Amino acid sequence: MTDGIAWLAEPQSIAFGGYSVTLARGLGIEVLAARIAASAQWSERTVEPVGELTGDELVEALDSEYGDAWDGIGLRLGVSDGWTFAVAYGGWFGEFRDDPAISEGGADVFLLEYEEENGKPVPPTFHYHRDGRTVCSFNLHLDDSWGNGQVAGDPELVDTVMGLLSIEGLPDEERAHREVHRTTLGVLERQFGLTLPRAIVLEAPLPAVLLADQSVTL
Repeated sequence: MTDGIAWLAEPQSIAFGGYSVTLARGLGIEVLAARIAASAQWSERTVEPVGELTGDELVEALDSEYGDAWDGIGLRLGVSDGWTFAVAYGGWFGEFRDDPAISEGGADVFLLEYEEENGKPVPPTFHYHRDGRTVCSFNLHLDDSWGNGQVAGDPELVDTVMGLLSIEGLPDEERAHREVHRTTLGVLERQFGLTLPRAIVLEAPLPAVLLADQSVTL
């Protein structure tokens, strides 16, 4: 039995501020980290390894390097159940493009992101890129609070996902956002076999990197 991904819907499931998780098949951790860095939309970023760290230790490393963890961005990376994963820490909010190029070369890449403390509020989002194309994406609250609340992508896959959501009684504007969030994650978990090892992410040291902003001189 795997951990799945539905646990991400819990409050502060990984760290204060929300979560930014990338799951990939067909990419190693070094390539995944480099492709995430290449998707930075405001400046060029390079990957700087800092050893194996827990989440708290990476936040401390960001504090030490930048004076405030929110002024830097770091990733912890690993492999579990056939998935390569990357979990972001620090000030990752709005820093990266949703770029299907991350999946070029035949990879499958899933992006899951939630700015939990954003007061606008921004809903959790899901993007599935395959071999350089976006094949499925939607906001996990399934509403129009931030852009379009509809499932988009390849018609056959969209129909499949919408059918599975309908079985769960979604969309439903009367249901609490957190319940909808958890339910949609469960649908994605089952449809795509997505899993993220909770105990490892929350407790174990993992290979960690800083995504250094080359336009900033410390």
